[in-house]
Amino acid sequence: MAPVILWFRRDLRLADNPALEAALRTGHPILPLYVLDATPGLRAPGAASLWWLDKSLAALAHDLAARGSRLILRRGEAGRLLRALVAETGAKGVYFNALFDPGLVERDTRLAEDLATGGVGAHRYNGGHLVNPQAVLTKAGGPFSVFTPFWRAAREQVGPGAATAPSGGLPAPEAWPAGDRLADWALHPTAPDWSLGFSDWRPGEAGAHERLETFIDQGLADYAIDRDRPDREGVSRLSPHLHFGEISPKACWRAAEAAAHRGDVSHAQVEKFQAELGWREFNAAVAARVPDLAQTNFNRAFDAFPWRRAPAAFRAWGRGRTGYPLVDAGMRQLWTSGWMHNRVRMVVASFLAKHLLIDWREGEAWFWDCLVDADHASNAGNWQWVAGSGADAAPYFRIFNPVAQGEKFDPKGAYVRRWVPELARLPDKHIHAPWTAPADVLAKAAVKLGDTYPKPIVDHDMARRRALDAYAEVRAAGSGDET
Repeated sequence: MAPVILWFRRDLRLADNPALEAALRTGHPILPLYVLDATPGLRAPGAASLWWLDKSLAALAHDLAARGSRLILRRGEAGRLLRALVAETGAKGVYFNALFDPGLVERDTRLAEDLATGGVGAHRYNGGHLVNPQAVLTKAGGPFSVFTPFWRAAREQVGPGAATAPSGGLPAPEAWPAGDRLADWALHPTAPDWSLGFSDWRPGEAGAHERLETFIDQGLADYAIDRDRPDREGVSRLSPHLHFGEISPKACWRAAEAAAHRGDVSHAQVEKFQAELGWREFNAAVAARVPDLAQTNFNRAFDAFPWRRAPAAFRAWGRGRTGYPLVDAGMRQLWTSGWMHNRVRMVVASFLAKHLLIDWREGEAWFWDCLVDADHASNAGNWQWVAGSGADAAPYFRIFNPVAQGEKFDPKGAYVRRWVPELARLPDKHIHAPWTAPADVLAKAAVKLGDTYPKPIVDHDMARRRALDAYAEVRAAGSGDET
């Protein structure tokens, strides 16, 4: 019997995988395939994402082997490699879950048409989102640009369904086509191995479900408050698992709903968590209609924004050496662990775009390379939200004060002390603003400003005035809204 190809992309799981379910229903032998896609024009994954991909593919290969199957790895232009595998094996169909990144919808449509001319069906499913990002429309038939009405409409379309997983083995072909060795792709960093701090992560489907269970048991009950506290374990940390599709958003939705039905958590906490899943959906919907959200201002009035070129300030920001402890803690957490707490992401992004007036695209690119959860729509959408140029963006006058943010959300300085250990001995009163500490307090804490820890690279009050002036220029030029 001719096989069918199951093309894995960012759906590196067996449970809740509609493309896999459809391939199984054919009864044909299944050829699981992953392509490290080098199609011209596609954005290459960042270094931290490649680290995660390496482990996730290994986990998927292990899970497939346990079901009598295997994962075929190939590297190159995906369309060409798929056509070659069809010709090599006589496959009669290609099953895959849709992606909505720039150019991929159009590329996949062309690929499906090309395969159809040879009598090969290409079958696409929505395995990565609660709803189809292109199908949530206003009553007038257009896309939403504001989150709240988008989410109100999207919630009505969410069908979480029931958990599904292959109950037995996957039918194997009589002969397996050749594939690459994962080790030969050299996705894990060497010379040096900068990923030593990534050891807390467990990429793969099993790790994703373990992470979800831990969050449901320990984090969901106080999620609405604790999600803003970087000094607590109050967030789900599911973002990289969701990005790589090791778990479906519908599985997360169902687990949260089940906890509420059991009486373990309140419906208010569940709804807040679901709204964060909804924000992911909103960014995907925006990215699906903007040619390149990582380069193009959603609000085109920002094309005239007077960004500064400040390489030294950017390096200080990237290395966690700005002199603002909360900012520096976040940037060091990012570099060390490949992840940063959501509240702190907003603060460090605001600091770059508003305190330093450095183009948000430079920050987006840094995050793209450093984050294990670097998702095109979420990363670009959130950077634009903070900068003020995005859909439903933060008001232009919202300029986070990194000292006040630290005092409010890290009141005892536990987060700063973990990631900026040279300040660990400072008292709580001065931990978020070391320059306010008396000389004897600094000496007792072994802090020497400008030496063991930098002085602030910019004055907050001056930076705030400068940013407001710059945003006023954009508004005067005709932005016409509150961005």
